[in-house]
Amino acid sequence: MTTTTAPDARLAGALRTYPPRAAVISWIFFDWAAQPYFTLITTFVFAPYFATNVAPDPATGQSLWGFAMAAAGLAIALLSPVLGAIADASGRRKPWIAAFGAVLVVASCALWIGKPGDHAIIPPLLIAVALASVGAEFATVFNNAMMPTLVPPDRIGRLSGTGWATGYIGGIVSLIIVLGFFAANPETGRTLLGFTPLFGLDPVTHEGDRAAGPLTGLWFIVFVTPMFLFTPDYPAKRPVREALHEGLADLKQSLQDLPQQKSLAAFLLANMIYTDGLVSLFAFGGIYAAGTFGWHTIQIGTFGIILAIAGTFGAWLGGKLDDYLGPKRVIAGSMLILLLSVAAILLVDKDSVLFVRVAPPAPGGPLFGAAAERAYIVLGCLIGAAGGPLQAASRTLLIRLAPKDRIAQYFGLFALTGKVTSFIGPLLIGVITAATASQKAGMAVLVVFFVTGFALLMRVRE
Repeated sequence: MTTTTAPDARLAGALRTYPPRAAVISWIFFDWAAQPYFTLITTFVFAPYFATNVAPDPATGQSLWGFAMAAAGLAIALLSPVLGAIADASGRRKPWIAAFGAVLVVASCALWIGKPGDHAIIPPLLIAVALASVGAEFATVFNNAMMPTLVPPDRIGRLSGTGWATGYIGGIVSLIIVLGFFAANPETGRTLLGFTPLFGLDPVTHEGDRAAGPLTGLWFIVFVTPMFLFTPDYPAKRPVREALHEGLADLKQSLQDLPQQKSLAAFLLANMIYTDGLVSLFAFGGIYAAGTFGWHTIQIGTFGIILAIAGTFGAWLGGKLDDYLGPKRVIAGSMLILLLSVAAILLVDKDSVLFVRVAPPAPGGPLFGAAAERAYIVLGCLIGAAGGPLQAASRTLLIRLAPKDRIAQYFGLFALTGKVTSFIGPLLIGVITAATASQKAGMAVLVVFFVTGFALLMRVRE
């Protein structure tokens, strides 16, 4: 153990003890363990596969996926603050991470059943996706709540940014594994690296795409284990039954006090809006590309690798800027980049870029050979580079604003505000896409989310 005097004004003169580096590194690997769910399932492999091969058509697939994510977001929103309050009262975090991690693993593995063209499998498939989302998000709530005990306050930004960057790298590696060794082009039978799929996976029935689910579950089990072995948990305070009563009472008091904590309330409201926009953007980016350019798993997956690389550097740099400039400025700058990028993407079509006519992608042409495809990649890299710092700096800002003895509870409220309206973004995209039969019209709603979130953030005082 190392002893450090925390420079934060609220802890001035207090001697704090922090765990060794191995414990911190093991905690960081939670982001690595959980990231394949977001990279493989909700963004670059399974979601586009579902929309283009399982659902009747891409627009219907996008709307159905939006409804499933909306249901999961609503469940997460309602339960996160309650579970966080109970965890603060009981003390321990790891049992909650283990329980919801198990939900993530089982539900992810169940995605293997999603055969192409089998419309009867759509309802159970969407239920599994929603449950996996619930497991991943709840496990993340309790993992985030461990942060204040790991490093001094002046290093929280760096820790958060390093965690996000490590998660992006994990997403890159998992995506390379799927594209290079599992998922193959149905026409050529070859993966991105030119191999036949491992384990005899059938390209015609898209077994390589479906294998993203079981791989996500196995990946989580392997890489979350160091956190359970080496990162110290909060000590147990009281039994769960007592913690339930006390936690709910504390939550009620916190909600009553929130209007007097104007900056914290403004931040939670801003987080509610811009997180909805960001999650919707990531959830539908691959689906939008599949419908606009006709991309399949290999193109979308390669696009995902490029974005994840940009996100890795963005999160790492954002963590350093967080400690230097403060999390609020990092969040504001990230949102401006996202806003401009989304607006530009809406002006990119397969035969036009920012109102300029260009040649559309040629059938059988080189990878990303068309000008519109390359423009989409550049804008996607900006989104990837800004998304990581936005999320990492948000949890840093919460730690700076929230009472330290209720940190899990406020991370529950943080998840609440990140999820209570998270069904609205996917729902609006789904409804507008279904009503207009236009993916572009559905995605345009995201501009409103980022503009509103930025305006609310300006009212926050660190």
